[in-house]
Amino acid sequence: MKRGDRLIGYVSDEYHYALAEVLLEFEREGESLAVVRSTPRGAVYAELEPGDYRVTLSREGYGAKKVTMRVDPDRPHQFRLLSDCLLGYMWPKWVRSGDHSEYRVHSPEECQVSLWRYGLEKEFVRLVNWHGEHSPRSSVQITPDGDYTQSGAQWNHHGYASRTHSQRITAPERSGLYYLHLKTPTGAFFAFPWVVAPKRPQAGIAVLASTNTWNAYNNFGGRSNYINPKDLPAEPASNIRQENDRYRTGEIEDLFGFEDHEYRPLSFERPEPFNHVPEQVQVSDPIAGRNESHLAPAEWRLLGWLEREGFGYDLYSDYQLHSGELDLDAYKVLILNTHPEYWSKQMYLAVKAWVFERGGRLMYLGGDGIDGPVEFQDETALRCLNKWENIDMSGEKRPGTFELRFHRYLESPAQLLGICAVAGIMKSAPYRTVDASHWVFEDTGLKEGDLFGFESLQERCSGGAAGHETDMMSLSSPPDTRLLAKGTTEVSGAEMVYHATGSGGEVFSAGAVTYPAALLVDEAVSKITRNVLRRFLR
Repeated sequence: MKRGDRLIGYVSDEYHYALAEVLLEFEREGESLAVVRSTPRGAVYAELEPGDYRVTLSREGYGAKKVTMRVDPDRPHQFRLLSDCLLGYMWPKWVRSGDHSEYRVHSPEECQVSLWRYGLEKEFVRLVNWHGEHSPRSSVQITPDGDYTQSGAQWNHHGYASRTHSQRITAPERSGLYYLHLKTPTGAFFAFPWVVAPKRPQAGIAVLASTNTWNAYNNFGGRSNYINPKDLPAEPASNIRQENDRYRTGEIEDLFGFEDHEYRPLSFERPEPFNHVPEQVQVSDPIAGRNESHLAPAEWRLLGWLEREGFGYDLYSDYQLHSGELDLDAYKVLILNTHPEYWSKQMYLAVKAWVFERGGRLMYLGGDGIDGPVEFQDETALRCLNKWENIDMSGEKRPGTFELRFHRYLESPAQLLGICAVAGIMKSAPYRTVDASHWVFEDTGLKEGDLFGFESLQERCSGGAAGHETDMMSLSSPPDTRLLAKGTTEVSGAEMVYHATGSGGEVFSAGAVTYPAALLVDEAVSKITRNVLRRFLR
């Protein structure tokens, strides 16, 4: 930097971390006017007049690119580069059988693309192709500058117009959780999910993939609902623990102090690296990783258990419930999986009407459910509202609990689920049997006070099936809600409950994020869940 230079902008990677030593060349009308390097905080300084420039950016380990930008002294430009790695995502990420999605791949080298179905086994469906063009590094993607967590990563927007290079594939006839596998000659591997719903209902059970939750936790591009939830800071982070509010203050509440309209959208059109499943991992293997333990890799364990026990199912995304594409009346049972945290008002009202008015049967096999209200922009993006209202808890309160209205215009989700997210986090433990005479415990051999649910595949919070995050009954729970079992964590533990409606509807809730990860390895948890499904399908 020299005297007369002005701040032009900042350079950051796909997580909005500052990139130092990026080489930038500024051109106008074919003349090179400045060649500069970014500073340790990603800042770019140059002696340039305001106006439009053609800029070429390059740094080893990142994809080079050319952009047209305007030098504006009042608005530093946000240059974005994408690191050399293997990534991909489907677009759309959910379809019906027979419809098409495009696989979008970022790779510095060519790679093999294959399609797999993830159930009890990883089932090879077919080899798709070898992905790569004639020129080296032509499969390196280009992301937009600025905040593309709102607009999407926009992969394949450059150079993929030809039909002869189409990357669209047809969704298989069988519904389920599919993964695209990418593998390079040098051994790099990446897998990414694809939700395939049936063209028409095929089974008695519908399982909901928590695609809203996947998106809310996805900070690819520099934002999620937990990292920079309001908007992308103008200056990228050099040390996130010193600069980001989530880590700087230590209070997550500090992230949610804005009005609803101030939270920018989060696009679904981005890679989800935490949904990757390593090549050699099978459904009965432990779930390594923080986010992996509550997102798609954990949801896969429930699907594997259903197939092991002989229960057919159809899989849907959250948006397909929101839009009405999931016809609840075509199914006997709806299962919510692992961490169905983020729901729209339309989703909640549809399921509640189905259960209370039309006799639907709901199995909530997760925790922290229906706790985060969202609004869909359309099927490409959602906006987390992050606005709750305290419900009047007048009367006897349970120690250490609180209750929030799911949406400012609605009610506590406990009125549907029998429980709500009022308990603890970051702890896991077994359940203790409370109502051993209830039919859910048939053939388990469990007596009142017995512990069960010792085993679990998730490694984030080891200790048992009743863990991070957990739900409890509240004053909003239906009057006939029966407490079946209670988690034994030090702080308020998960409460397993059952209630029925006058229309013949029934609800079973496990109240723990870690519950599905126990199904394949804990016999008592498996038998209880099997008892509920058999009754609900009768």
